[in-house]
Amino acid sequence: MTDGFSVPGPTAGSHLAATKARVADLADKLGISHDEVFDAHLLSEASGVPVDVVRALLDGRPAGEPDLQARFLQRFDLLRRTRLKPNGRRWTQQEIADGAGMSRQQAGALINGDRRPTMEHCDAIQRFFRVHAGFLTADDEDALVGALQRTEQGLLQDFAGENDPLERLLQDHGVRGIAWRAAQLPTDKHRDKVTEWLDLLLESVRPTDS
Repeated sequence: MTDGFSVPGPTAGSHLAATKARVADLADKLGISHDEVFDAHLLSEASGVPVDVVRALLDGRPAGEPDLQARFLQRFDLLRRTRLKPNGRRWTQQEIADGAGMSRQQAGALINGDRRPTMEHCDAIQRFFRVHAGFLTADDEDALVGALQRTEQGLLQDFAGENDPLERLLQDHGVRGIAWRAAQLPTDKHRDKVTEWLDLLLESVRPTDS
């Protein structure tokens, strides 16, 4: 534990590789360039992971910042550079402090690395910048996997729009008989990955209100 929240443990590189492979497969089916879906700059903005680390992880090389506070500072800086006000300017320390419910001194100390963030600080800043939970703290590989999964969900929705959604997804993604196969997986962790994948599929075919 570190100041009220857990330091994420290492994730299996196979999880990233599998997610990348699914995104690549969907991109191929939709005729979308891999350069587009694996754009390091866009994935960096979506995940908070530095561009060079994104490229290394996508290439299968070990990379990432193991220190929680260092990751927080990297991603807080990225938010301030990329999530701008409507007029294109950066949010001031006072505006961030007011929006996140803290003093200007607290905000300044967090920005400058003079104070370790708590979970409450992270939640407040993430809400202010309207990014998902864990943006400021997730392990670099986990953060990149999350960004790729959101890309995957968007591609699944595009794919579903071009075809009979349920039938084609069942056919192309091997979901037939998945319950029987899942029962044979060795651990709950493996079965959780199956559930995660099914959730993405179900989300892509869920009817929308007209």
